[in-house]
Amino acid sequence: MLTGKNLTLRALEPSDVDFFYEWENNEKLWHLSNTITPFSRFTLEQYILNSHQDIYTTKQLRLVIDQNEPGQNDSIGSIDLFEFDPTNKRAGIGILITDKERNKGYASEALELLINYCFSTLQLHQLYCNISADNQTSLKLFKKHNFTLVGLKKDWIYVNEEWVDEYILQLIKT
Repeated sequence: MLTGKNLTLRALEPSDVDFFYEWENNEKLWHLSNTITPFSRFTLEQYILNSHQDIYTTKQLRLVIDQNEPGQNDSIGSIDLFEFDPTNKRAGIGILITDKERNKGYASEALELLINYCFSTLQLHQLYCNISADNQTSLKLFKKHNFTLVGLKKDWIYVNEEWVDEYILQLIKT
């Protein structure tokens, strides 16, 4: 577990299946993970059961974001590493916070915990993220953590019958 002042990032547990079942089957979020079909509960259960596999094998890591506040047992989001590339020492990063817990600083703290883990434990050289141009909240979050805008992919995502540009941001360990 990675523990901060207000949050803990932890491995997936079988009891998380309902949480992810709701998120992964929310059509409004599918564009974030390039999903176009719903996930069955069985598929998600299998994913969670196999999530103990090493990041070097699966090339990804999903952690659940929990509040440390006494009496709070709710998971409030997840943070992911994807396209983990140990040869080139890089990974993509993504984060999702439940609607009711947004704008409370949780995404920032979770991102800081994962950045530190990536650079100190995994010994990565760089992280990157892809953010749609209309997602100003995420752009602000990643820029706050010193990610630099390095490119724009024009008409990259087709959402709600219109094309949306996508930025790529990068954080290089100094």
